[in-house]
Order: sequence, then C-alpha cells, then structure tokens
Amino acid sequence: MTPYGSFSFFLILAVLLAPTVILGLQGKRFHTYNMVVSIVALGIIFASSLTQAIALIIFTIWQVVLIKAYITYRKKSNANTIFYLAVILSILPLILSKLLPFLSVVNVIGFLGISYLTFKGTQLIIETRDGLIKKNLPLSRLLYFILFFPTISSGPIDRYRRFNKDFELEISGEQYKLLLYDGINKIFRGFLYKYIIGYSINHYFIANLRFIAHSHFEHHLYYMYAYSLYLFFDFAGYSAFAIGVSYIMGIKSPENFNKPFLSRNIKDFWNRWHMSLSFWFRDYVYMRFVFWMTKKKWIKNRNLLSNLGYILLFLLMGVWHGLEIQYIIYGVYHALLMIAYNSFERFNKKRKWWPQNKLTHVVAIIITFHVICFGFYIFSGQLFHKGV
Repeated sequence: MTPYGSFSFFLILAVLLAPTVILGLQGKRFHTYNMVVSIVALGIIFASSLTQAIALIIFTIWQVVLIKAYITYRKKSNANTIFYLAVILSILPLILSKLLPFLSVVNVIGFLGISYLTFKGTQLIIETRDGLIKKNLPLSRLLYFILFFPTISSGPIDRYRRFNKDFELEISGEQYKLLLYDGINKIFRGFLYKYIIGYSINHYFIANLRFIAHSHFEHHLYYMYAYSLYLFFDFAGYSAFAIGVSYIMGIKSPENFNKPFLSRNIKDFWNRWHMSLSFWFRDYVYMRFVFWMTKKKWIKNRNLLSNLGYILLFLLMGVWHGLEIQYIIYGVYHALLMIAYNSFERFNKKRKWWPQNKLTHVVAIIITFHVICFGFYIFSGQLFHKGV
C-alpha cells in the first residue's frame, strides 16, 4: 500500500494513531506505542511486495551494524580511510539500486524509501566523525529514527539530534493539543494540495493538453508551467501528510517547502524547495567539499572552489533522481544557474547595477519563476520525447 496514496491508508492511520492521541491528550508518553505503530505501518506498506520487505530488513540491519560499529571505532580512533569506507558502505545499497535498473538487471536491492533511509544512516556516520554524536545510540531509538514510517517515502529528511530532542521532550496535554491541531491542519493542507489542486491540474489540464494547445510550441509551453505547478502541489501535499502525521506522533519533522515560487533568485529557491534534501546536500556534500579543498589548499580561488562545489552538488542531486539523461541535464542546468548567479552577485556587489526595491523584488520573482519552470520541464523528460 502506497503511503498517503489512498483514503484507505488514512483510515488505517486513524485507527492506529487513536491511542497515541488519547495518551497525548492525557499528557502521557506514547513513543513506545508509536514504535509498534511504525512496525505495523511498515508491514502494511510493504505487504504487497515480499522482495521489498526483505530488502528493507537487510538494509536496516546493514545500516545499524555500520553505524554501531563506526560509533564504537570513533571512540578509539579517527582514521580518514575508515571514515570514507563507512560512508561508501552506507550509500552502497542506494548506488546499486540506481545502477541495476539502468543496467537492465532485476533490482532486488531497492525498496520504497531507500534514498531517505540512506541519507539518515550516512548522516549519522558523518556526524559521529564530526564529534556531534559521541555515545552509543540505544538500538530501539536508532531503529525508530531510521524506520520512522511517516517520512519513509516522501521525506522530509530529519536529523538524528533534532529527532532525538523531540523524542526525549516531555509533552503536557495542553502542548499536545497544539501539536495535534497543527498536525491535522497540515494533513488537510495535504488533501488540498495533492487531491484537489494537484489532481485538478493533472486530470483536467495536462491530460487534455492535446485539445487545449493549438500548436507544438503551445503544447510544450503549457506543459512546462502546468507540470511545474503539479509537481509542487503533489510533492508538497505528500510532505504535508508526512509532517502532519509526524506531529500527531509527537515528532516535529522539518518543513520541506516554503513558498518556492516566490523565490527571488536560484539560491533563494533552493532554500525553499525540498529544503530537507537541499540542506542535506549543502551540509554533507557542498560544505565538506569546500572545507576539504580549502584544508588541502588544492584550490585557492574561492569563487572557483564555490563553483566546483555547485557542480558536484547538483550533479549528485541529478544522479540521485536517476541516471536518465533528463536528470543529469537537470543537475547541470541548476549548477550553471548557481554559477551564473554567483558571478552576478559579485558583479552587482561592486557595480550596484541591480538596486534593492519593491519593483526589482517583483521582477526577480517573475524571472526566477520562469527559470525554475524550465528546469522542471527538463526534469519531466518531455524535452527528450519525440512526437510530443
């Protein structure tokens, strides 16, 4: 059963989480019960695919053993080789799950949510290396974090220290009322976004483009803007469901979207769109690459170093979506946009060519919107489909 993909799923959730709500309103702890709920929910989600269920179990054991082993090792030593090996082994299942279908090999490794679970596991290894995680993690807590079912398929990507802070927080009945209210509000927003607005755009507009557009050019133009809006409302709807259910379970999963189509530039966009993913890549790919290169003194030009970091970041982000040509070009496109905006920022800082006022703010939003929509058009793959 696809998470949040049917009303039956929400009905099952309502039944499973009813005791959580009752305990929460009484100011009692409910995380032990929620751990059981996560296991039951995952059983329901993966019931239709024994292969994926087995892959999930093996993957979880793999990650837990790696994390536990590295935490134990890190207390005694800190060799670069062991750290890099641990990171590679952590992301290896994800790499294989992307490569096998591309090589026309049956993918027995992949399962729903492997990307988000990998990001969680790899993050724990990196933060252990950085000294942010210094002690052994309780096995039950570690499993709950990795297998937290509300966010398994669509994110957002949480951080262990933030998650653990919510887990250990004592919540009164009055405080839980606010969490419950916010959670239900987010779930209803998800229904509005995904099942009303997103569905309407896809069903009534995109599906009927052949009757609406009067030319080949119009078809592609209409599709570009409609698909961009559909992608946002569909994905933001899923995220709202995941965050809302998390709130009901006492975990304030981070927001994933913040009015991305009101972005003033491409940097602003990536601080608003799929924020948990973009911040993950920023913190664990871009920043570490820049720090490493600076430490080694291999590249002294800061602008060149920053631009190379953008290329690495967005190429990896593109490949993460898939190895098809549209995802690679989508990554390159955004890397070039970031490099171009980086150059523009430096130029404007010296020349003051682009003033900061209400008019330029509105113009910047309009320009950025069109640039973003063209990127989503590339992402959709329509640019590479013949006969459309």
